[in-house]
Amino acid sequence: MELKLNKPICFFDLETTGIDVARDRIVEIAILKVYPNGNKESKTWLVNPTIPIPPQSAAIHGITDEKVANEPTFAQLASQVYQMIKDSDLAGFNSDRFDIPLLAEELLRAGVDFDMKNRVTVDVQTIFHKKEERTLSAAYRFYCNQTLENAHSALADTEATYEIFKSQLDRYEDLPQDIKLLSEYTTRKKSVDFAGFIVANEEGQEVFSFGKHKGVLVEEVLDKEPGYFGWIQNADFPLYTKKVLTAIKLRKLNTK
Repeated sequence: MELKLNKPICFFDLETTGIDVARDRIVEIAILKVYPNGNKESKTWLVNPTIPIPPQSAAIHGITDEKVANEPTFAQLASQVYQMIKDSDLAGFNSDRFDIPLLAEELLRAGVDFDMKNRVTVDVQTIFHKKEERTLSAAYRFYCNQTLENAHSALADTEATYEIFKSQLDRYEDLPQDIKLLSEYTTRKKSVDFAGFIVANEEGQEVFSFGKHKGVLVEEVLDKEPGYFGWIQNADFPLYTKKVLTAIKLRKLNTK
């Protein structure tokens, strides 16, 4: 089954110093860009994270401090990465919960005003979990009848994810071919800020998902407790969460 694209889609994978979206850094990024006419473009970068790579992380992806000591930092690569993805929808394996939030943090930290306006995401892992409940290596074996060599290499994982995605479209006739519909299918919850601190309720309104204001409209909290905005801005929340909260506050001010 051929995928119907109205715009490019970038499949990508990150290898990182850890799994904390707000604190950890990228050490390798691979992007496979698929165009509506079927053409493909692929790029991979090793990245100096500017912080030590923990041994437990290096044991997984094989990237050590020594290996990236002379590589560019993400701040130096940010414009190249953004140029590649800026006109595209995004896809990956567990990308909605990890890769996209962490990439957004790195871009914002580098001064790139990244957001998700006019783009959607497809999480290939969600399709797999809804259909088969396995891991990336098992998914590759199941769908492609091949062994995933060099697992936890960003490029190998990215290419495997794309191959799995194409096989999923072939295997499951009920899967939509439209990227927007696939995005809706693979979205676990209506998170507004990636990290899930701000989500959309059934009416599509932004509400907090944590703490004493869980389930309360963000605008209502900002009205009744203005200091809550400052607390979040100064606390250890992801940069994208702070960006979303600021946008909501400015939107409300502009409507007064």
